[in-house]
Amino acid sequence: MTQGAPGTAPGQSLSTPRAAGLAGILFAALMAAAIVLARIALPEGGGADRVEVTSGQRQAVTTALELVPFAGIAFLWFMGALREHAGEAEDRFVSTVFLGSGLVFVASLFGAAAAAGTVLDADQPQEFGRHFAYTLLTTYGMRMAAVFVFATSTIGRRLGVFPRPLALAGYLAGLVLLVVGSSVPWSELVFPAWAVIVSLYVLRSGRAGPRTP
Repeated sequence: MTQGAPGTAPGQSLSTPRAAGLAGILFAALMAAAIVLARIALPEGGGADRVEVTSGQRQAVTTALELVPFAGIAFLWFMGALREHAGEAEDRFVSTVFLGSGLVFVASLFGAAAAAGTVLDADQPQEFGRHFAYTLLTTYGMRMAAVFVFATSTIGRRLGVFPRPLALAGYLAGLVLLVVGSSVPWSELVFPAWAVIVSLYVLRSGRAGPRTP
């Protein structure tokens, strides 16, 4: 039989509340940095097919694109650790929505990053790539993020893993992402901000969620 790590109970998963908290904070930091860099280097607006991109803007976009894959990986770890924190008593319907919305969000995030990368190619219509990237991220990605926030808050509230104020804050954040995410610049930062709050709570609680025998 495989022995667990020192100081852990037999059969204890590596996906602990601490893992959920650290992964969430890492995701939030990487995601926020990528959004800020992209927003500064490639502001929305304009209508020209070809946009002049300075060397500084290219470097900012390149850095943002390099951060996105790691943000996606951290988010997937965050998802898995949150499910472990909730335990086996989670509602199957809500957990399916939780899992599906999270995966679609990551796919939208990667697609938006690929579209944003077209501005680095002088032979491609840069305005189209920029517009497509923002549309994919803010219109589709952030709405999937909103569904993920709703599902996470519902699971946490039903199982008693999240306190009422944290669940209400999640519903408010999800509503902002769902309703105004595509029309208000920088509103996508609400998602990593919510992830930080949840991660800090999970780290502070330092306990696993309720589990069925």
